[in-house]
Amino acid sequence: MNSTVTISELQAQAPRCVREAEKQGALSIARHGRTVAFLISRERMEAIIETLEIMGNAGAMKAIRDYEAGRGKFKDASCLDED
Repeated sequence: MNSTVTISELQAQAPRCVREAEKQGALSIARHGRTVAFLISRERMEAIIETLEIMGNAGAMKAIRDYEAGRGKFKDASCLDED
């Protein structure tokens, strides 16, 4: 199946389109040759939400920028052990 389907194809083959979106992550829905919507898998949507949450966290974004600039500070994994 193509990664773009028409609204008519979606109406006629909804279960198949949902399976394809799950497999590919997303499926474009077109009307008159123009994409008007997306059918997004749960896994892809959860990844999008997680990314937005990280991007909204100033501390996390600073840590990412520091790491990318080579200024990251690493700790031994043992600091994660609970007592």
